[in-house]
Amino acid sequence: MKRNLLSLVVLLTLLSGLLVTTTKQAHAASSCLNPNGTNVLQGTLGGANYTISVPSNWNGTLVLYSHGYIFPNQPLLNPAPDSGDPLTGAALLQQGYALAGSSYSQNGWAIQQAFHDQLTLLDFFDATCGTPTRTIAAGISEGGIISAGLVQLYPDRFAGALPVCAALSGSIGAWNQALDSAFAFKVLLAGNAPLSIVHITDPTSSFTLAQQLLAQAQSSQQGQARLALVAALSDIPGWSDPFSPEPASTDFTAQEQNQALWLSHDFTFAFFARAELEVRAGGNPSWNTGVDYHVQLAKSADNEEVRALYQQAGLNLSTDLDTLNAAPRISADPGAVGYLNQYITFNGELSVPVLTLHTTGDGLEPPEEERAYASVVHASGDTSLLRQVFVHRAGHCTITPAEALTAFQTLIGRLNTGTWEDSTNPDVMNQEATALGSNLNVLPEPFPTGTLTPTPPAFLNFQPTLFLRPFPSNGLQ
Repeated sequence: MKRNLLSLVVLLTLLSGLLVTTTKQAHAASSCLNPNGTNVLQGTLGGANYTISVPSNWNGTLVLYSHGYIFPNQPLLNPAPDSGDPLTGAALLQQGYALAGSSYSQNGWAIQQAFHDQLTLLDFFDATCGTPTRTIAAGISEGGIISAGLVQLYPDRFAGALPVCAALSGSIGAWNQALDSAFAFKVLLAGNAPLSIVHITDPTSSFTLAQQLLAQAQSSQQGQARLALVAALSDIPGWSDPFSPEPASTDFTAQEQNQALWLSHDFTFAFFARAELEVRAGGNPSWNTGVDYHVQLAKSADNEEVRALYQQAGLNLSTDLDTLNAAPRISADPGAVGYLNQYITFNGELSVPVLTLHTTGDGLEPPEEERAYASVVHASGDTSLLRQVFVHRAGHCTITPAEALTAFQTLIGRLNTGTWEDSTNPDVMNQEATALGSNLNVLPEPFPTGTLTPTPPAFLNFQPTLFLRPFPSNGLQ
């Protein structure tokens, strides 16, 4: 009898604790809700601004949004964004999803700070609004690599992830591949000009000089051919304007013109962002020792274009590739490599479903980044948790709200049913995006107009070519 009474006391104690816990969570959630609409909380946590939006019909799911790269000379985002764009955010709130996002406590390649600040925000949400039934990590550009990193490092805190237009080759792979293009540009086009591509102490001078050299190269067929080679070593696509059709597969002149536009844009990251990264990492984290540029071009998605333009310009491509291979190589600083490896290299070990989304004409983070991520997931032995979808459009993160919401609902369907089924079929996704209506099938035109242009969904079957500088290099490609 004493044993039974003791068991009864223990059971009542456990039930009492459970009731207290449930009551606390319900009370916290009710204090976070606004019965008349969305409750928006904003403030600062550890130097990072945050925004939390909880709709009155909250369904218990939280979307933790990670924003893209902000240059260090800019102020921290305030208010912090909690969605990729206002239309997508409003639609998610209407469907009952809570949103949260941090500015991060630093700008730049602040992946280390973002991991900490986003987890701090999750803890704050738990304490303020109650623990969500599930949390989804979503982000664009740098926020995409952050969201993929969060589910790798903290799988117990997340139910799934939706990285968009992300550097999913990981930090080392992405910056190494960018270095190859900068190296080719310097060796083949800079001559004796003092162009610093690593250990950059004056990014403004390097950027200005690079733009001058680019304009000069673009004025001749020989320069255009060499710029095509520079672009090919980072798989930069020959399509840059989302509001113009893709150049024909054999229109190599138009493709190179688009690549030159991408290079002009990407130089901002090649010099200003790399300089910031080197300060953060404590040195140069990139290298090209041991790289054979004959091999790299042969694997590039732009190989045919480069060969055609070299022939048209009367240049010997093999000679230029030999020149690159013979040029003094760049070694990395081990400590900086270690920093970048920690923030972050992907190991391919997924514990939750991940759906990635990328445009095919992305010249900042080329879609081959997705191939690198799929390779390490495949090497880990289980690809059932990963699906990758593509949109046929030029631009970096040029995703319509309808496409973003369709991808999100596809991930939700996987979480609800435990299976992907045919949900990532492009025809199915295009139908679902179209059904969301004309207000969401729009794309903003470039600043300063910001005009919303009607844009039909463009999901398609697409297989990226090999990522040229995978890290680790033993992943299946």
